[in-house]
Amino acid sequence: MAKELTFGYSPCPNDTYMFNAIAHGAVGVDGYRVKPVLHDIETLNGMAMDALLDVTKLSFYAWLKAKDRYRLLDSGTAMGFGCGPMLIARKPLSRAEIQRCRVVLPGRWTTAHLLLRLWAPDADQRIFTTYDRIFETLASGQADCGVIIHESRFTFESAGFTPVMDLGAWWEETTGLPIPLGGIAARRSLGQALIRQIDAAVNTSIRRAMADPDETLPYMRRHAQELDDTVLQAHVRTFVNDFSLAQTDRGRRAIEMLESMAREAGAI
Repeated sequence: MAKELTFGYSPCPNDTYMFNAIAHGAVGVDGYRVKPVLHDIETLNGMAMDALLDVTKLSFYAWLKAKDRYRLLDSGTAMGFGCGPMLIARKPLSRAEIQRCRVVLPGRWTTAHLLLRLWAPDADQRIFTTYDRIFETLASGQADCGVIIHESRFTFESAGFTPVMDLGAWWEETTGLPIPLGGIAARRSLGQALIRQIDAAVNTSIRRAMADPDETLPYMRRHAQELDDTVLQAHVRTFVNDFSLAQTDRGRRAIEMLESMAREAGAI
C-alpha cells in the first residue's frame, strides 16, 4: 500500500493552476499517495512552524523561520517582477501618515507583512486577518489601510480602494531583484532522494499546466475567490513564470537579500 504524502497549498489561482495535475493524480511520486491540503497562506505558514505537512507552500518570511525543518524546492516558487503586495486605503495617504494608521495584513508570517515592516518600520498598529477579509476590514473602518495579495491585486480599484504603495515595486527599486513571495518546501526528514522526486513532480505538474492551461480552469474556478476568467488568467500570468520552474542564481540572491534585510530590521 502506498504511503501518504501531505501537500499543502493555497486555493489561489496560481497554486491550483500549478498543482492541478498533482491534485488529480496525473503526476505523482512513486510509492506515495499525494494528499492535497488546501488552506490560506497564513494557515499554511503556521502549520509549517510545527512541521505538520510533508510538503507545503509557505511565505518566504515563514520559511526563514522554518528552514531548519523544511528544505526549499527549486520548483514552485512565487517570485517575479510586478507581482508584489500592495498597500491600499479608502483615501490617499502619505508615507508619513502610515505610522499613525491601523494597518490590516494577510497574516503575521506573510512576506507582505515583512515588506511592510521593511518599508514602514514605525507602522506598529498592525492587525492580522486572512487575505480574503482585507477589503471587509477596510470597508468597516476597523483599519485605515491594508496590504493585499493574490486576486485582490486585480480587483481593489473596482472595490473602491486607492493604491498607497506598491511594496513589490519598492523592493525592486531598492534591490534590483525579483520579489520572493513564497515557495514550496519539503520536510528535511523526508531525505534527499524523496525530496528530489517531489521537486521533479512539482516541476512536471507546472510544465503540464503551461502546456495545457485550459485543463486547469475547472480546478481553479472551484477554489478561486474571483471567478472571472480574465482575472484568473491575469493572476496566473503575474505569479507563474520562469522562476516557478527554477529559482536561478538571481532568484537565490533575492531570497538571500530578503533574509539579510529581515535580520537587519530585527524581523527574524
